Amino acid sequence: MSTTLTPAVDVRRAGDRFATRIDWLDSKHSFSFGPHYDPANTHFGLLMVSNDDVVRAGSGFDTHPHRDMEIVTWVLDGSLVHQDSTGHNGLIRPGLAQRMSAGTGILHSEKNDAAGAVQDVHFVQMWVVPDESGVTPGYEQLDISPELDRGELVVVASGMTKHADDRAISISQRHAALYAARPEPGAVVPLPTAPLAHLFVARGSVELEGSGVLGTGDSARITASDGRRLTAGPDGAEVLVWEMHATLG
Repeated sequence: MSTTLTPAVDVRRAGDRFATRIDWLDSKHSFSFGPHYDPANTHFGLLMVSNDDVVRAGSGFDTHPHRDMEIVTWVLDGSLVHQDSTGHNGLIRPGLAQRMSAGTGILHSEKNDAAGAVQDVHFVQMWVVPDESGVTPGYEQLDISPELDRGELVVVASGMTKHADDRAISISQRHAALYAARPEPGAVVPLPTAPLAHLFVARGSVELEGSGVLGTGDSARITASDGRRLTAGPDGAEVLVWEMHATLG
């Protein structure tokens, strides 16, 4: 992004998100999704979807198609079974980074893996547009629990050259990277310096420098992100941060 951006922070509260509630799913949508449409809230930067999902035990998303999208899933509680038409399958649990590249087209399902169908699974699923359409569909996952224990931002998924050696998994988008952190109470974490950054508080609370307290489910859309700091609240926090150097036209 070559244009000069004016620094700004747009805080979005958890209770203001779109919601889908059916017998097996409780889903909160940070952006327009499915039947929920607001022309002023379709994306931020390259991030098209940020869904905060709770899937009831013994249920899940049946086989359905995607194409030309980089889909990253981050589990907070429980475990999720992934299966797709390319033959990949995986068990996604907290601390495990997972990416599916839909590319030219893929079919997949996501099911709650609760043994005995007693535990809900809670996860955040995020979609970013790829920088090239028609790529070969793919899948990747990696356990990064030890890195998360440090409490600092960990590069979960990235297509950026600067992260070639330290990213957990790759995405087909050279202008974006996803970080996760689990800071302890009172810990201070600097956000990336970038034209655009999206902060989502997955659990706990943080105080974002210059913008006050954000609780569970709150988010901040930061333009001209200048490395401002967040401080974890009294119960600690788990945050997801997108660094982006481009936006949709």
